[in-house]
Amino acid sequence: MTDAPPRPRPAPFVAEVVRTEQLAETMVRVVVGGPGLVGFEPSPHADSYVKVLFLPAGSPRPLREDGRLDLDAVRASLPPDAQPRQRSYTVRAFDPVARELTLDFVVHGDEGIAGPWAATTKPGDQVLLSGPGGAWSPDASAASYLFAGDASALPAIAVALERLPADAVGHAVVEVHGPEDEIPLASPAGVQVLWVHQGVAVAGLALVDTVVALPELPAPVSAFVHGEAGVVRELRRHVRVDRGVTREQLSVSGYWRLGTDDEGWRATKRDWLATIEHAEAAQGLA
Repeated sequence: MTDAPPRPRPAPFVAEVVRTEQLAETMVRVVVGGPGLVGFEPSPHADSYVKVLFLPAGSPRPLREDGRLDLDAVRASLPPDAQPRQRSYTVRAFDPVARELTLDFVVHGDEGIAGPWAATTKPGDQVLLSGPGGAWSPDASAASYLFAGDASALPAIAVALERLPADAVGHAVVEVHGPEDEIPLASPAGVQVLWVHQGVAVAGLALVDTVVALPELPAPVSAFVHGEAGVVRELRRHVRVDRGVTREQLSVSGYWRLGTDDEGWRATKRDWLATIEHAEAAQGLA
């Protein structure tokens, strides 16, 4: 028996910026569209996401016959230290009629790759993206809901809140740098949205303290915990051990890790997750 050949990676769509909007001090909305998005269909899940591809300035951008980027040719033309880099972003909205895709970017000055791009991009600029991915939506049969995350998780939390049943109850706790980073969120009346501010403190401290102090919610609880890896690990232990949330009712992911760039984090994330799951199994958590 021979191993099956690896599945080919989908070629990136070649879209263009339609408009941008400053949502908050550190969040910029970028709407992309254009004929290059023909054939794109987002995942139906609340955590639908795409990967935005960033190429070195001046690098070739050959297209395939279907109009998508020939990524293999791009990679072959670039040296190992100048390969394309990608970042994942939640699909905040998709208009199937206008074929416009909305993405929200966290911007911290010149830090990173995607943030500076979002802060300076303008209509007509080319955008390379692949996807979609996504596999989670809030469980409509849950008795209550708990959302916790930092600014990187805010778009996904916003989408999930909009999809909750009208009679839903629960809490959504979001940590941002300060009050200037809060944005309006639509949620059922029974779901309390709590903003916590990092300020000059270590990322995630206020988020963890606020979530731990929340009153008990009716079971079963559908929970969504995403953000900085160390914070996510601590909150995952809390919701699994102290709040009794099952793995099936929990969406949890470390989007980023303090002190590590995105490429470094992706290289170690699988082992990080395996360590956590092994520890949970040792504790007898289902």
